[in-house]
This record gives sequence, structure tokens and C-alpha cells, in this order.
Amino acid sequence: MKSRRLRRVAAVGLLAAVCLTAPACQSDSAPKKAGPLTVPGIDLKPDTKGAGAVPGALVSASTFPTLDLRLKSAVSLAARVAYTSTSGITGEHTEVSGSVFVPNGTPPPGGWPIIVFGHATSGMQRDCGPSGSATLQGLSQPITTLVKAGYVVSLPDYQGLGPGTAGHPYADATTVGYNVIDAARAAHKLVPESADRWLAVGVSQGGQAAWAANELAARYGTGLTLVGTVSLSPATDLTGLASGAAAGSLSKEQGAILQLILAALATENPSLNLQDYRRGEVADHWDVLASCRTEDAAARAAAIDKITPDDLRPASPQAETTLQGLLAKRSLPKEPTSAPMLVLYGGQDTLLLPDWTNKALASACRLGDVIDIMFQPTKGHADIDVAMSYDWIKDRFDGVPAPNSCPSFNSTQGAGQ
Repeated sequence: MKSRRLRRVAAVGLLAAVCLTAPACQSDSAPKKAGPLTVPGIDLKPDTKGAGAVPGALVSASTFPTLDLRLKSAVSLAARVAYTSTSGITGEHTEVSGSVFVPNGTPPPGGWPIIVFGHATSGMQRDCGPSGSATLQGLSQPITTLVKAGYVVSLPDYQGLGPGTAGHPYADATTVGYNVIDAARAAHKLVPESADRWLAVGVSQGGQAAWAANELAARYGTGLTLVGTVSLSPATDLTGLASGAAAGSLSKEQGAILQLILAALATENPSLNLQDYRRGEVADHWDVLASCRTEDAAARAAAIDKITPDDLRPASPQAETTLQGLLAKRSLPKEPTSAPMLVLYGGQDTLLLPDWTNKALASACRLGDVIDIMFQPTKGHADIDVAMSYDWIKDRFDGVPAPNSCPSFNSTQGAGQ
């Protein structure tokens, strides 16, 4: 049973290895030269026919110069890839980097099912993508667990966090949703023995990416069949960051997240006056706060610790309204999903508040989504018990009807949570 194999690794390993804010994910080694792949039976030629025109086209593939030994021993192939995708901001074609891992052994009838793993916040710069790290920036353990359970795993860096199109539109749900869908397509093209069925799992920003991919799949994800998505502590309704900043009630971790969003918004909207939203420690350490470099980790942590409520407070009610509108465009839900969802979140989450998730879930349920809602009252952002997701994932690939919590959730309006 795949679920039993998944449980051989402690459930906390999935969340212990993920990044919640940029300093949690530092690159563990300097980039090394990767070699071209030469694996029998796998088409490693760049998909020049579709490159730059067809989303999910495989542009390049190369070997990992170094890789965590536990993961290396569990795979028959570990590839760093580049593939085409789409910007949710401009609608233009982009190039995104990532990685793909194939299990050892013989694929099951129909091929290896594909899981796309959406990572949490890792930063804003080109060297912030997991594919540039031998340990995938701490994600090698959960990726190893999924590979050993018999899944091809595709791990996108997201636009701008690795080689390819510059500029990471942090917290833009549509962009990362596109990146996740196209990561599945690229993996399927790289690995002929993979199935045409896939599922997305994501944590925090990655939970947002998985959810968004589910919403976009019906009109954007043609060619493969999405069987479900799992969102752990997902970023959903982000408008609370604006009201919290105005009230001076943001936690320091929330302040760090808002700083990254403001940096992205300023790049996308040249008319946005950053001076309406930053001052003090945030203004003084702006570049360090957006960095994921190991050498900046201590300085970034110190800057986050010194953030005061006034450092991110909008300068006027109009500035708050403007920020509310920009955050609403980055929030979920936007439209109905096409496959079942599993959403796990904690009652003690101080980064992405449970009330924000409740609001998003209520809206999604009203849209008719099928959602298995698993609320864990005593858990925070990073200690969600993920063990219950393993059987859920296996059931989706096996075609078992998905449970739906929406009728009971709607009847209580999230009361008591």
C-alpha cells in the first residue's frame, strides 16, 4: 500500500522541511555545473516545437551535480528541467525551472502517477528555487517519501526563482497555479513511463499554488487529468494583511510576508508609491528582507525581529484601500475547481489566520467545490498532521469518490472553528 510506505517517514517530516518565510530556505551549496541527461527511453531533446508557444513544453533537462544521498538512492532519474509556462500578471509565455524525480523499479500499469509538490515561500530572487540546492532547500525528505511511494514527483521553482523568466510575482495565485500545471506537463513529457493522471500537493504558498491549479485546470490544464489537490496551511484570502497593517496588529512573520508582496507589487505596478507602505526597519533593510542568500540570513532575521507596527502601516485610508484591492486580486478562491480538494489548516496559525482560511473555504463551497476540510484546532502553521492526507491521495488515484465537507461547513458558517 502506498499509504503505508508514506507513513514509514514521520508525518512531521513534510512540514519540518518546508519554508514558511524566506530565511527558512537558504541555498546549501554554490551552484555547480550540471551535465546533460543521457537516459535510455527518455526523450531529452528540447521541445523546440512548442517552446515559447505551448505551455508545459520541455525546454531543457540536465542531471543534478550533487543530490541528497537518501533521495539519490530512491530514484532512477533526478533531473533539473526548464519548461514553458504563463504569467498570471501579463498573460505572456514564460520559462520556469524545476526538477523531476522518477522512482526506482517497474512502473505500474498505466504508468507512474505524477505528483507536483508546491513549495512554501523561499524568497524573491533567482537563486531562491529548490532546484539549485542539493537538498532541494530542505525538501529532499518529503520528496523521497513520495518517490518511494511510487510517484513521479515534479517540483517547480516558480517563475523568477531560478533560471528563465526574471521576476517572481510573489503570492500571485494565478502565476504559481500555471507553473504547477505546466510542471506536471513537463514531467509527463520527460518521463514516457508516467501516467496522464496527476495530483498537486502544496504547503503555504505551495498550498495556494495547488488550489489555484485546481481552479485553472479546466481551461488551462488540457492534456492531463487532474485527480485532486492537497493544500496544507494554504495562503488564500490575503486581504487581512492590509487591514492588519492598518491596525498595527500584524505579527513579525506576517510583516515579512507583506514586505515580499509589496516588493512584487511595486515591480508589477510602477505607479504604486512604496513610501505609503514602508518606513523604519522595513525601508532601511528592504533588499535584505527580500533576500534568500545564506550570507544574509542573520541580517534578515534581525531585521524581521525589529519590525514595528508603524513600519508597514499604510499612510492613509486610501493607501489601505489600494492595498486591499491589490491583495484581493492575489487571493483565493477566484472560480470553481474541477477536481476534489483536501485542505488542512490549524487553529493556532499566526501566519495565515484560520479566519482567513474559513472565509476562503466558505466562498469555495458556495461555488460548488468538493472539499474535504480537515481543521486541526491545536495546530499552527508548520506542525499540521499530514498523515491523514496519504490515504486521501491514494484514493484519488484509485478513483474513489471524494468526501465533501462543504454541506456541513456551510451549515455552520465555520462556527466553532
